[in-house]
Amino acid sequence: MSSQQIVQKLWGYCNILRDDGLSYPDYVEQLTYLLFLKMAYEQSIGSQNKSGVPDGYDWRSLTALRGSQQHAHYGDTLRVLAGGKGMLGLIFRNAENKIRDPAKLSLLINDLIDKENWTALDADIKGDAYEGLLEKNAQDTKSGAGQYFTPRPVIRAMVEVVQPELGETICDPACGTCGFLLAAHEHIRNEHSKLDRAQTEHLRLKAFRGVELVAAVARLGAMNLLLHGIGPIGEDSVPPIQNKDSLSVDPGERFDVVLTNPPFGKKSSVTVLNEQGDKERQSLTVVRDDFWASTSNKQLNFLQHVRTILKEGGRAAIVVPDNVLFEGGAGEAIRRRILQECDFHTLLRLPTGIFYAQGVKANVMFFDKKPVSKRPATSKIWVYDLRTNFHVTLKANPIHRSDLDDFVSCYKVGNRSSRKPTWSKEQPCGRWRAYPIDELLRRDKCNLDIFWLDDDAMKEFHNLPNPATLASEMIDDLQAALSQLEEVAEDMESVRD
Repeated sequence: MSSQQIVQKLWGYCNILRDDGLSYPDYVEQLTYLLFLKMAYEQSIGSQNKSGVPDGYDWRSLTALRGSQQHAHYGDTLRVLAGGKGMLGLIFRNAENKIRDPAKLSLLINDLIDKENWTALDADIKGDAYEGLLEKNAQDTKSGAGQYFTPRPVIRAMVEVVQPELGETICDPACGTCGFLLAAHEHIRNEHSKLDRAQTEHLRLKAFRGVELVAAVARLGAMNLLLHGIGPIGEDSVPPIQNKDSLSVDPGERFDVVLTNPPFGKKSSVTVLNEQGDKERQSLTVVRDDFWASTSNKQLNFLQHVRTILKEGGRAAIVVPDNVLFEGGAGEAIRRRILQECDFHTLLRLPTGIFYAQGVKANVMFFDKKPVSKRPATSKIWVYDLRTNFHVTLKANPIHRSDLDDFVSCYKVGNRSSRKPTWSKEQPCGRWRAYPIDELLRRDKCNLDIFWLDDDAMKEFHNLPNPATLASEMIDDLQAALSQLEEVAEDMESVRD
């Protein structure tokens, strides 16, 4: 059975369970619990593998019952496993049964999951099937799950130019459903068809680390890795994902590669009661000794965190919104330190309309961490503008990996010194050009929100979008402006008397 067939089969059951009041995220969550139990049971047959699932609360105990007894036992099982350790605890933390109808639970357990040997399925098939479910879940805009799902064509291009290698450690400090870690894993496996036992174990247990703040999303990410053959099932082993706040402290651990898309949106804040008993929001400024500047801007803090957790000589690619490139105050201070202490060599301006969160204008910063020196580590930034005069939408005209082929070609993987611009006075439509460090440092507030293409420059090629695309872009711009106004309003509320 192909991954597409499995996705269709799994998703078909979702339509049945929606009548029982389950949302898409609820369904994927319940599937995760059941798939883990089934795979743990399959791996325990004829081996000494200890998953940590206690006797009497395993897969066999579920399939031995029917009807209301099975339904009640499933609820008891989730409550017991929620107190587990290691991968068990990560998967089942705060787990509860949200399937109210015993007959529909039985359909899921006995007719769908129990009939497949999930461990025997190729990791690519079952892993891609689960990825397909997560993507369908992200497309349900009502659930908000799309904010944890970075477009896979963008991820694949980022991984291809960063080139994670066998034996390296790769981290995503805002891993969501683990798209970056899985793309890095796939890239390494494609580069090395044969691995010895030590290499295989390193790739499965030590190469990848993720951190995710939201427990329910950490659960999905852990299961996504597990279905792709990454991470342990055992209770006593260390999961590849940690459910915590990346920004709280310097973790101490350093990595060869960091690939991440930190959460966009409002600044870090908390709701408190003031002296009059009224609710007000106060910004949470992150203060860390390893940070260059203290700010409540989450994206600026993640940028500083990524620099911290990189090994010297390590490589990073981080998705950031436009404001990280031009915001004053702490933003300017951080940009100047990045240029000084890291080789910030490449900036990719992403098109609008590619993220499930509407109105997002984002970029990818590529930089290498360098030893401290009096001279700036950055000599020039090469900028690729894939936004101006490039129009995509989520459904009608989605972005494809081929849309990034020219960027990957211009990047010159492994030979960045041979880069050549495609822009010139004679070629004003070129999307690729370099800006020297002296010019960047002279810009007002060290503004790195760089663009040069004229929106009208390509009219002669009849490359203007159709009215529906223009309308969609206008909506995105208005929603982005509204989001920024909401942030301003919240900040004003937090400082009122």
